[in-house]
Amino acid sequence: MKPLLWTTKSLSHLVEALKQKGHSVCQNVVRKLLRSMGYSLRSNQKTLEGGQHADRDAQFNYINAQANGFLSSGDPVISVDTKKKELVGNFKNNGQEWRPKNTPENVRVHDFIDKELGRAVPYGVYDIRNNMGWVSVGNNHDTASFAVNAIRKWWSTIGKQRYSSAKRLLVNADGGGSNGYRVRLWKVEIQKLADELGIPITICHLPPGTSKWNKIEHRLFSFITINWRAKPLRCFRTVIETIRATTTDTGLKVDAELDENTYPLGIKVTKMQLAAVNLSPHAFHGEWNYTIAPRSSP
Repeated sequence: MKPLLWTTKSLSHLVEALKQKGHSVCQNVVRKLLRSMGYSLRSNQKTLEGGQHADRDAQFNYINAQANGFLSSGDPVISVDTKKKELVGNFKNNGQEWRPKNTPENVRVHDFIDKELGRAVPYGVYDIRNNMGWVSVGNNHDTASFAVNAIRKWWSTIGKQRYSSAKRLLVNADGGGSNGYRVRLWKVEIQKLADELGIPITICHLPPGTSKWNKIEHRLFSFITINWRAKPLRCFRTVIETIRATTTDTGLKVDAELDENTYPLGIKVTKMQLAAVNLSPHAFHGEWNYTIAPRSSP
């Protein structure tokens, strides 16, 4: 077996390789030859989503039908997900902003986590009907308990006022992460929320490998990222206020709040606890689509 050889196809390396073959050329000549052959500098393009499930499109059609049914009856439909964790402190934030000449924001050279500030964990709730977002910013772990508590805070702060006569709630979530369809704690926590709200909660998970198609990604999170580009997130107040200041021409409004609760990792859910969840799987892919109704005796 031959050892693995790594090559970098830069102009200087190509010139050196040609010289070893007896061809003396400069980088400009190599560049022109490459362009004449149809080559140009290209970056990687994220297009491969891994294994595609056979029922991917059918699941999207099912989610769409469920959402239309809820919206037509005046019931809330929300899209939820965790945004990328962000370092809190005087760190570089990608992007550029207009500033006076020669006055850049001075930030740390190394992105070593600040032990006192830690990371911001934004969990978002996007109200599809009203084009409104809610973000709970945690400073602990991204767990199912944290995710469901973000939905709980959205409901108590915004949801119950806008949907005072709601008879049910539809949640669109990714297939993995803290709100994944395999996460037992997610189902147990949703049961607690359904008991508190007194209405059934329907969950429809996006099929595997399609997390970037979640509406919250391109209707909420993308605009938050644009709004705080090149702004060092020096404290949690900066994170919260920057999220709250996010708006769009289409009327997006966002509210945010710091969640200082502690969410420990490694919580085990027993089979008995899972069996106590009042879960009804749908006929179509019951592992992805299910309704958790309130229990008569929570």
